[in-house]
Amino acid sequence: MAAMAVVVVVFFVAAALVAAGGAALVEHTFVVSQVKLNRLCNDMLVTVVNGQFPGPAIEVKEGDSVAVQVINKSPYGLTIHWHGVKLQLNCWADGAGMITQCPIQPNKNFTYRFNVTGQEGTLWWHAHVGSLRASIHGALIIRPRSGSRSYPFPKPHKEIPIVIGEWWEMDLNQLDKNLRNGHLFDMPRVATINGKPGDLDNCSGTVKDSNILKVEHGKTYLLRIVNAAMNSEYYLKIAGHRFTVVAADANYVKPYTTDVIAIAPGETVDALLVADAHPAGRYYIVAKANQPPKPAIQIPVFISRGIVQYGDGPRKVEEKALSDSASLIMAPEMPDKHDAATSFYFHGNLTSLQPQPVPANVHEHLFYALDASFVCREGESSCNNATNMMGMVNNVSFQLPTTTPLLQAHYHGNTSSIGTLRELPDRAPRMFNYSETLEPTSKATSVRRLRYNATVEIVFQSPVLADTYANPMHLHGHDFLVLAQGFGQYNAETDVATYNLVDPPVRNTVHVPLFGWAAVRFVTNNPGVWFMHCHFGHHSSSGMAAAFVVENGPTLDSTLPPPPEDFPSCKTYNSRVSYE
Repeated sequence: MAAMAVVVVVFFVAAALVAAGGAALVEHTFVVSQVKLNRLCNDMLVTVVNGQFPGPAIEVKEGDSVAVQVINKSPYGLTIHWHGVKLQLNCWADGAGMITQCPIQPNKNFTYRFNVTGQEGTLWWHAHVGSLRASIHGALIIRPRSGSRSYPFPKPHKEIPIVIGEWWEMDLNQLDKNLRNGHLFDMPRVATINGKPGDLDNCSGTVKDSNILKVEHGKTYLLRIVNAAMNSEYYLKIAGHRFTVVAADANYVKPYTTDVIAIAPGETVDALLVADAHPAGRYYIVAKANQPPKPAIQIPVFISRGIVQYGDGPRKVEEKALSDSASLIMAPEMPDKHDAATSFYFHGNLTSLQPQPVPANVHEHLFYALDASFVCREGESSCNNATNMMGMVNNVSFQLPTTTPLLQAHYHGNTSSIGTLRELPDRAPRMFNYSETLEPTSKATSVRRLRYNATVEIVFQSPVLADTYANPMHLHGHDFLVLAQGFGQYNAETDVATYNLVDPPVRNTVHVPLFGWAAVRFVTNNPGVWFMHCHFGHHSSSGMAAAFVVENGPTLDSTLPPPPEDFPSCKTYNSRVSYE
């Protein structure tokens, strides 16, 4: 057995008030290293932060400043992305590998500094190099400036993070190399809730890895739910209970009561749970992955579950007792693995609690076809011998720069030095024709330049062929107004009438349904280079992505400042390492 990497675990959190009732500086130290973790009765060397899977939660109040020192003791170059944080005039802190920065090399460190302004709710952080986010991630919780008493919903008795993830028993760097080369069939071993598989995978004969959420009858709990998985959208249910959804992607929504939550990779959902079940016993909380129907390639059904345990206090529940009486735990009836309608209606039922004015004057109309095809190598006129399927946007499969990050090249005015650079078409060169014939694609560093303060409307279109899939599309540095979604091919003449121009939900990740489309608007009020990509790992790594270059505005406060003095250098960059 290979010698276990030296584990250095340092965790430091400090909050120093600038003035009474004022903003605080919240400081963390993230030590990234490889540690031996045991799941499913196997020891695995896993790259994690501070020895934890998932990593530590960052908890702040709106208006706080954050400083996270990342000490890289792993063998991989890496970055940390603050998923959903708007980072106004601070694109340098976005942490997108080779988009905004060079990776933090092994045995190096870098401190991310950013403000959390105008946002409340649950976001998250994760690695943004290769597929390392499968094990390097954690919650980012933003509470109101004046505390939980100012929530726009009843103050909960307790807040409980629920991080849905996956346990991979393979090297994550190799996983990403496989994905970049069109090999899309590697699978995780099991789904996890808060890093644990649950009792469905009972390798030792006793329940070792089950989550137990202890609740008191009559109390209300705020569940902060994150989908940190690479591969799947999940349905979440608790037997005998209902949720009231109150926020999504750190934006409040009108209270929506449901017995099932649909959450795609990259999304977050805040939901109230009232512990009012009768009898007050034990109930399974289940996360189940969905997938497209045949003829799409079918994968195993990934399910993780924990236990909601009623009790009168912090009474110890013995693991063996739980195992012996497992039949007494009520289980929910879950949607079918091919059920797409439940997700469609869940996302469609969310509306903004505090509606933002919808810009009426649209400056840029973009139609982005999300698809996959074979890659023609440079100089080839035919792809008949191609063996790799690559994700693409408008028939361009995104390729990251290999020597200079896009943001650095843009800032210094030398994007022409990136030989693979190409302007992303506003519309697909070929539109969907309902046939099964795939046309070849090509790889390029595809960008779309946008002037400052422009209103942009994007229609994302998933494939409408039989072999289809959904696509959770995430944009860094901005939020979307999600105006509408629909099944089938988008029709510009008729579907505009379905737009919600009154109270559309505000998201940083829009779930584009399988066999369908989604329409969004946003304003380019944050200069820099912002990555846009599908949050399925196999889609983003294989090229379903692009970058928006948002130009500076006319004033100093609309101009991107220079990078930090200690910004990571690419001098030691290994071009064979991949980036997500």
